[in-house]
Amino acid sequence: MSFRIGQGFDVHRLVEGRPCILCGVEIPYPKGLLGHSDADAASHALMDAILGAACAGDIGQLFPDKDPAYKDADSMELLKKVLAHPSVAPYRVVNADITIIAQAPKIAPYREEMQERLRAALHCDAVSVKATTTEKLGFTGRGEGIAASAVVLLAGQ
Repeated sequence: MSFRIGQGFDVHRLVEGRPCILCGVEIPYPKGLLGHSDADAASHALMDAILGAACAGDIGQLFPDKDPAYKDADSMELLKKVLAHPSVAPYRVVNADITIIAQAPKIAPYREEMQERLRAALHCDAVSVKATTTEKLGFTGRGEGIAASAVVLLAGQ
């Protein structure tokens, strides 16, 4: 059995008039994440971690932001496509660990739902979602955007 570790990172700006979606969960908040797709920074970081572990590039290569097919795309649907990618499909996710970096909104009330959605999508029980602030420092601390990082372990033959 072979193991592969991947890490991913993503950032999106917070703006008015967009939904705030993280790990496939819409969080009630006056601002949402700006991007070509639904801008789910946490799911994007996770997808990049999976693709990195499988040496399969990144989400920008798979889902270019110039392609109208991905305009407002649901990142959980994109995650399914990542898992079906020929370089990823021979592997299974052993565990995934996602950190959301945001001053606001508060993530704790939505954490369990986020984990459940990711567990179902990944067919893996070992999924952790946690959040931290930057103590009001930097762009996340000023409420200008949300960042996320992810680490995954893949196993395959």
